[in-house]
Amino acid sequence: MAINLQKGQTIDLRKNDRGESVYDLSKVTIGLGWDVRKQGGFFGKIFSKEAEYDLDAVAFLLDGNGKVANLGRTVQTNDGRQMGLYQGDVVFFNSMQHPSGNVWLTGDNRTGAGDGDDEQIIVKLDQLDQSYQKIVFLVTIYQGRANNQHFGMIENAFIRAVDATGKEITKYSLSGDSSMNGMCAMVFAEAYRHNGDWKFRAVGEPHNTDNFIDILRQQYSYSN
Repeated sequence: MAINLQKGQTIDLRKNDRGESVYDLSKVTIGLGWDVRKQGGFFGKIFSKEAEYDLDAVAFLLDGNGKVANLGRTVQTNDGRQMGLYQGDVVFFNSMQHPSGNVWLTGDNRTGAGDGDDEQIIVKLDQLDQSYQKIVFLVTIYQGRANNQHFGMIENAFIRAVDATGKEITKYSLSGDSSMNGMCAMVFAEAYRHNGDWKFRAVGEPHNTDNFIDILRQQYSYSN
């Protein structure tokens, strides 16, 4: 049975709640899900032309110092824009696969529509190089500040870990967390090495910014 985590709680990804080694970590899916709170009443139905919520899943691959060692490179897109962090240790919507091939984002869901996971980051934990000691999973609301959107308006927000066989290992829910009001980004959870095993910790750390690069610079970059 999957373990429902509380904020700050940690579990061993290799073992169940009875300490048994039952999970296959050759591929772990980190699934993120959310629903947008529906506006109710007559006026809510009339004045409901707000921008859709576009939540983005992001992963930082950290070294033993808790930093992103490879910030990737800057490339020019077809429309002439400069795009940074490409093919580095940050996996996000503009760089969806890590150069190692062991971490990737399956897609960019722009609405949160549908049941189950809205976005997924897949990790081959057992194949990651030892230089990577931790993976931090974040969620941001794209242009949340400009659109006056925040996590206090999101319902049924969760992160879960599923092993290679499809067995759910753990799940962490943020529903009803008042500390998310006015916040447009959060560090959702992290997976990290400890004594040869991988552990998973529910973080739930909110941030005002809607840009994950701000969090990267403040906490996880050598250049901060």
